[in-house]
Amino acid sequence: MAAERGAVLRPGDWITYDDGDHLVVALAGTSVRLRSQSGTESVVLASHLMAAPDFAVTGTEPLPAPEPSGLLATLPKPVLTAAKEWESHVLEVNTGLPSSAKPGASPRPEYDPAEHPLVERAQAKADELGVGLRTVNEKRARYARQGLWGLVDQRLVRTSEPTGRADARLVAAIREVLDAETHTSTGTRSRLIRRVIKAVEMTHGEGVVPLPSKNTFYKLIDALSAGRHTFGSAVTRRQAANRPQGPFTPTFADRPGEQVQIDSTPLDVMVVLDSGVTARADLTIAVDVATRTVCAAVLRPVGTKAVDASLLLARMLVPEPMRPGWSASLRMAASRMPHMRLLDVDARMEQAAAKPVIVPDTVVIDGGKVFISDTFLRACERLGISVQRARPRTPTDKAIVEATFSSINTLFTQHLAGYTGRDVSRRGERVEDRAVWTVPELQDLLDEWLLAGWQVRPHSTLRDPFRPKRAMSPNDKYASLVAACGYLPLVLRGEDYLELLPVAWRAINDYGIQISYRTYDCPALGPHRREHSGITAKRGLWEVHYDPYDLSQVFVRTPGGWITAPWTQWPLVNAPFADFTWQHARRLAAEAGLDDTNETAVARVLDSLLTRAEHGPDSRSAKVAARTRTARTARTVPAPAAAPETERRAEPEPEVQPPAAAVEFGIFDAHAEAERWL
Repeated sequence: MAAERGAVLRPGDWITYDDGDHLVVALAGTSVRLRSQSGTESVVLASHLMAAPDFAVTGTEPLPAPEPSGLLATLPKPVLTAAKEWESHVLEVNTGLPSSAKPGASPRPEYDPAEHPLVERAQAKADELGVGLRTVNEKRARYARQGLWGLVDQRLVRTSEPTGRADARLVAAIREVLDAETHTSTGTRSRLIRRVIKAVEMTHGEGVVPLPSKNTFYKLIDALSAGRHTFGSAVTRRQAANRPQGPFTPTFADRPGEQVQIDSTPLDVMVVLDSGVTARADLTIAVDVATRTVCAAVLRPVGTKAVDASLLLARMLVPEPMRPGWSASLRMAASRMPHMRLLDVDARMEQAAAKPVIVPDTVVIDGGKVFISDTFLRACERLGISVQRARPRTPTDKAIVEATFSSINTLFTQHLAGYTGRDVSRRGERVEDRAVWTVPELQDLLDEWLLAGWQVRPHSTLRDPFRPKRAMSPNDKYASLVAACGYLPLVLRGEDYLELLPVAWRAINDYGIQISYRTYDCPALGPHRREHSGITAKRGLWEVHYDPYDLSQVFVRTPGGWITAPWTQWPLVNAPFADFTWQHARRLAAEAGLDDTNETAVARVLDSLLTRAEHGPDSRSAKVAARTRTARTARTVPAPAAAPETERRAEPEPEVQPPAAAVEFGIFDAHAEAERWL
């Protein structure tokens, strides 16, 4: 009867709760009114009361624990059979009938509850089995608390430590040495044993800690190094040690742009630079968590700059245009995305490809210099984007973009000529000789594959809420979320790109604007020469934006709008060049004994550098020039306006060519020439 009352709470019961005894006064729905021994009354929820760690009903038996069915299934058959036999005996003592009794069967005379009390029935069972009465009562008590599991011989299921009876000091030394192996080169077990013995002797003295035999030592090391990859791949060992201790928490987003993860990694393919140099390219991508859309992907020669991350933002916020040669099925009008709704907002959607424009609310970045630079953070601030940094050495904080890199390698990169594999153990012979794609060509291939192979491919983590077994593509998920949450992107205008470029504050002098010993000038700067910009905080200097991958022009903000000023030595070079190309040319000029502050001298060296790099051997100069040409080709800003023909200087002919024919010049007309410049 006590056990029956233990499962029911009634008014009048005394309970233990909140470090005191209370009387249950009344029950009303899910509320319980209690009165403490001091007379104070309180009302608590029944769920809160019964969940309290010290809750118990006074004077009742504790509730029986459920049987561990999983553990019972792992028992050896003889052990489980013996436990079931004891269960039959206990039931016969308690009820008079064993578990194998058929319906309507009568109990045996010595176990009839109507004739014999419980004590006599227990003694009869002890005499039958040849055991003591205490053994039978213990089996009954354990069966009442734990069920069948309480009748199992616990000596046969007892667990043991993996280290056995090894000395605790030796075990501690092995664990310490195993931890030290995480960032070292992989060795053998014999090396680790030697280090363990030395560590034990240095800490406790020689011969103080007993050492096991060689075979036991090996078994002990294998038991303690399980899952560490101590004697396997060093990369896997470091990755396993870098896993967070807490549980993996998946990243969720309910609408497009709620969270966008950005990262950069070298692509597993060799590309051909303009000079014929083969190298790997850096791939920087932005992945939308809600739709798994690759919002933008930018390829660069190895050495991604902060401005590249800013350009990635610019590409995210403008529609992807259709390009010549692309199939008409890749148009947004041919997809299931809300094309007409977007076309009403932006006419550029008419010629857009089938990839959504997603404006991020939050971007998740790592601690790379590219993403924590002032250029990138300023771009995000101007666009109203929150920046969330991942924890150091914790790739699980941006696991989705990390997994996307792996998918790109599996679905796209491995099919390219010049594929290197993810590590040297998977690399073929002379991969450099198989490289045929340049960075611009590979960028075009990647952009087309993202439309044809990624955006329309069902993703295992994108599910239809009404049909959970059906996987959705990123484009389908975007259309579904747009209908559910009402998402309408506001894309960038053409001039907004200039806001993402780095800024230099300069004066507008009579000769123009000078940046890093380069002079920029144009007639439109005339009204602003020697004038104060009106910005007192910058001492009247003017805000000048420049593209580090195209230093042939700068953009000056004035009250009347933007002014594009070309480089005065542009006709001398007449080729795109980047900031690192200019700095390299200055170093070459200094090595040749020239004045590296004279922009004309440096411009001639730069022109010679670009010319030699196009036809010359593999060298540092070739690599610098190739990076310049590749970066310039993939830019999203419009190309600078061509200089007037009268300002262009013809490139000198090679010595092996015959001299150019003389050209007759007419009479110079100053008035006509002035009209051309108005």
